[in-house]
Amino acid sequence: MLLENIGTSVLVSGNQLPELHQLMVEAASILNIDAPDLYLRQSPVPNAYTLAISGKKPFVVVHTSLVELLSRKELQAVLAHELGHLKCDHGLWLTYANILTLGAYSIPGLGGLIAQQLEEQLFRWLRAAELTCDRAALLVARDPKVVISVLMKLAGGCPSMADQLNVDAFLDQARSYEKASSSPVGWYIRNAQTRQLSHPLPVLRAREIDEWSKSPEYQSLLKRLKWVNSVQNV
Repeated sequence: MLLENIGTSVLVSGNQLPELHQLMVEAASILNIDAPDLYLRQSPVPNAYTLAISGKKPFVVVHTSLVELLSRKELQAVLAHELGHLKCDHGLWLTYANILTLGAYSIPGLGGLIAQQLEEQLFRWLRAAELTCDRAALLVARDPKVVISVLMKLAGGCPSMADQLNVDAFLDQARSYEKASSSPVGWYIRNAQTRQLSHPLPVLRAREIDEWSKSPEYQSLLKRLKWVNSVQNV
């Protein structure tokens, strides 16, 4: 992966795409984590991902189409989301979970059934991990509408119509989905729709980040971050 990034992407630094580099440095500072290497890759699919390999410096890859789709604040929220994966060592825990699941398949008899149950729990954990990283994005952005706008644009945004997208309308859509899926039949359909997904549905992520932004936990973390940053700047 390292050679692939060096060979096919642009390594972002202080003298290469410095604005993007500064967004990463600022986000890493707020989350109190060392900034990983950042690569910009040409791709029509708006996406970003991170990878940490034992003994090597972790890196984040951002696709060019994502940069074109998002504002600078939104792009920094995406970088913070990826930093959240590194901060929580999600890659390490995912590796352990995959090893455990593969091991279950080798057990005679009930191994397949056990592995299927483990896979279902793994997907549930992956979805929860994404919500955790959305919270990291909010801690950096400090504006839930920025994070929700990212989710909305990833769900159905395009650069030419970005100025017509409405975050409040998207939140109303999220509440409508929640209401529609609250019945027994709706719950069953929702569960069938999401159980094999590694990421929660965008509307569910939007609702979750909106609710968490109003929580005492978020306000407490925000105050703590402000205090830590003020001490570091002394």
